Amino acid sequence: MSNDKDQFNIADLGAALPAAAAALSAEDRAGLVNALKDKLQNLAGQHSDVLETLSPNVRRRVEFLREIQAQHDELEAKFFEERAALEAKYQKLYDPLYTKRYEIVNGVVEVEGVTNESPMDQEEDKATEEKGVPNFWLTAMKTNEVLAEEISERDEGALKYLKDIKWYRIDNPKGFKLEFYFDTNPYFKNSILTKTYHMIDDEEPILEKAIGTEIEWYPGKSLTQKVLKKKPRKGSKNAKPITKTENCESFFNFFNPPQVPEDEEDIDEDIAEELQNQMEQDYDIGSTIRDKIIPHAVSWFTGEAVQGDEFEDIEDDDEDGDEEEDEEEDEDEEDDDDEDEEEEEEEKSRKKTSTRPKKSGRSRAGEGQQGERPPECKQQ
Repeated sequence: MSNDKDQFNIADLGAALPAAAAALSAEDRAGLVNALKDKLQNLAGQHSDVLETLSPNVRRRVEFLREIQAQHDELEAKFFEERAALEAKYQKLYDPLYTKRYEIVNGVVEVEGVTNESPMDQEEDKATEEKGVPNFWLTAMKTNEVLAEEISERDEGALKYLKDIKWYRIDNPKGFKLEFYFDTNPYFKNSILTKTYHMIDDEEPILEKAIGTEIEWYPGKSLTQKVLKKKPRKGSKNAKPITKTENCESFFNFFNPPQVPEDEEDIDEDIAEELQNQMEQDYDIGSTIRDKIIPHAVSWFTGEAVQGDEFEDIEDDDEDGDEEEDEEEDEDEEDDDDEDEEEEEEEKSRKKTSTRPKKSGRSRAGEGQQGERPPECKQQ
């Protein structure tokens, strides 16, 4: 290792980036700087305890390997830089397509080949005229298994007014933001509902927190709560019915995400585990919308995207099935070995004395063979 590398000023690292990095977002530039800082600190002669225990010859070989690692890390930094620039490039190319999709779905523009109906038919069907593609986003979301579990029948009425979904990266802190655009509807006043995810590490995402939107429900239209009415008891002075408000399952709970208390030390272990599961599920929903629904909404609307997901699930199930079969085979082999050992011991005991009782293990095995059948095997 050269002394020049050891004396590299990490504070000047930002200015030392290639000119191509200027095209990157602040998030990507910051990520690149941090990655290079970590790599250069590893190259700055900070030997670990492991290196100190090595013999001189082995240590020299390891130092040479570290130089090879440094070359790899330089290439890796360029890869991250070029990948970020490539993603930004294609995101700009996607945007016009998303705009065209929005215009067609919402009837802003008409596609070629759509014929105009006769004036008489137009007058008859004027009240029921369908513009664009009705229920486009609702259908696309319900086709996805993850989102279908979150959407209740009550939610469908409001989600029919969903016009578009967008997402973009954010900086300081890192993360991404989802935007849901709604047409004027009888459920809530908001025209845009947002969900923001703050991440600790973008390469291996760790969710720090999620921020939703306060939905301005019209009176009696809340989909996340239901009002229960109970008749007063007979003879009660209060003749008015007793009302009680309860939270209920709804997709729109997505905009009121679970929050981590400021003082984490006071959280009970079970509550902490439940909170973690809720946050993981919340992130799963958000990332599904970002990575699957938005870029492939048409395929989810038609159902074509489901086939790709099913093939992935089948591959996962096959792997799990193979592991289970291997475990069952191992268990069967162990059981056979145990039975052989028990038979040998029993034979020896019979030779020693005819009055000595049989091994209890062998007795249990016999009971298992002659005993009652498992429930699924009983005669009907």
